[in-house]
Amino acid sequence: MTDNLKVKPGGFPIDNQIPSHWYNLAADFPEPMPPYLNPQTKEAITAQDLQPLFPPGLIELEMSKERYIEIPQRIRELYTNFRPAPLYRAHNLERELGTKCRIYYKYEGNSPAGSHKPNSAIAQAYYNAVAGIKRLTTETGAGQWGASLAMACSMLGMQCEVWQVRTSYDHKPYRRLQMEVYGAKCHASPSELTESGRKILAEHPDTTGSLGMAISEAVESAVSDPQAHYALGSVMNQVLIHQSVIGLEAQEQLSKAGESGADLVFGCAGGGSNLGGLATPFIGSNIRDNTKTRVVACEPAACPSLTKGEYRYDYGDASGLTPLMKMYTLGHDFVPDPIHAGGLRYHGMAPMISHAYHLGLMEARAYPQEETFAAGLQFARAEGIIPAPESTHAIAGALDFIRSGEAKDGQVVLIGVSGNGVLDLASYHQVLKQ
Repeated sequence: MTDNLKVKPGGFPIDNQIPSHWYNLAADFPEPMPPYLNPQTKEAITAQDLQPLFPPGLIELEMSKERYIEIPQRIRELYTNFRPAPLYRAHNLERELGTKCRIYYKYEGNSPAGSHKPNSAIAQAYYNAVAGIKRLTTETGAGQWGASLAMACSMLGMQCEVWQVRTSYDHKPYRRLQMEVYGAKCHASPSELTESGRKILAEHPDTTGSLGMAISEAVESAVSDPQAHYALGSVMNQVLIHQSVIGLEAQEQLSKAGESGADLVFGCAGGGSNLGGLATPFIGSNIRDNTKTRVVACEPAACPSLTKGEYRYDYGDASGLTPLMKMYTLGHDFVPDPIHAGGLRYHGMAPMISHAYHLGLMEARAYPQEETFAAGLQFARAEGIIPAPESTHAIAGALDFIRSGEAKDGQVVLIGVSGNGVLDLASYHQVLKQ
C-alpha cells in the first residue's frame, strides 16, 4: 500500500446502516455475461489488458464473479459524509395523484456533489491512491460525475482532470466551477488538447460533443502518462458494483418501513450507473428468491439505447480506444441531441444492464424531454425536492405507470431520484419559459 496517509483508515465511527459489502449481479445471472474483447486482438480481455487504465483493486472488481465484495473500511468512512441516503415516502405526491399505490423514493441528492456519483468516485479514487497513482482523468456529461471525482480526488490527495461534453460545459457553468473548487481541471470536449479531440474537431467543428468523445480524450490523456489512470462514471461492472449500496440500502429501508419489498422499481437510464446501483440487488433477489419486482429502465427518447439500440459488441468511446463490450448501442459514433439531461446522453448501455435486459430480467421505456420535465416539476411542487433532469425520467416512468393503471392499487413503487437539480435550474428555466 502507498504511504499516502489519506487512504489509511482513520478509525472513524461508521453508521451500521451503510452496507459492509457491495453486491455483484454477475454472480447470479442464469447465463454468464459475454466477456469484454481486446480492441486489437478481438480476444477475451485479460487483467493485463486493463492495467494501463486501472489499478489492481478495480481490475479485480471488474472481473469478479463473487456475489458480495467487502467494502474497504476507508471507503465506508468516507461514505459516512452522505450515507445512508434517505428513503422517503411520497405522501404528498400520492395524495395529488389520488393513487392507492405506496410511492417511495431513494434520494441520492444529499451527497456533497449532489448526486449518486460519489459512491463510485470515492471507491475508484481510493483504489488508485492505494496503487500510488497521482492523477485521474475522466469524462463527464452534465457534470455530476466530474464534480464527484474531483471531490474524491481532493479527499484522497490526488489530481483530477475532466473532459466535459461541450454542450454541458457551455450551458452548465456551475458544475465546472464546482470541479474547480475541488481543485480539478475541466476542459470542454472535444478539445485541442488530445489527438482524438483534434481529429473530431477537424471533421465536425460545430459538434455539441458526446460522452463517447469525452471518454476518448480522457483515455488518451491517461495512457500517455505513467502517473495517471482513467476513471469512469458509468457503464463498466466495477461502477455498478460500487453503486449497489443504493439498492442494498433501499431494500433494508423498505423492510424497516414495513414493506416486504418493491413491486415496481424505476431508475433513469443513460450509461447504467444509477439504474444498476438501485436495481441490481432487486434483480438478484428475483433470481435467487423468486421475488417479483418489476424493474423499469427509463431512458430519454433522444438517446434510447435499450429501446431502439442493437445488442452487439461496440466501443465505449467515439474513437475506439476502449475494450469492446456487448451492450445495447446506438453506435459509438452516435451524437445525441443536446438535451438537458446531459448525464443520459450516452450511445450505449452498461453490459451488466444490457445482459439483464436481454435475458428478460427487466423492462425499458423511453420518455421525451417535455414529459420528463413536467414530471419533475410536479414532483418538486409536491415533495419540495427539485430533481436532476436525469432523475425526472424515473419520475416520469412511475407517473406513467400509475396514471395508466399498470401500477395497481396497494403496490409499492420505488423511484430512484439520482440527484438534485439545484445546479440545473437554468434547464428548468428554459422549460418554464416555453
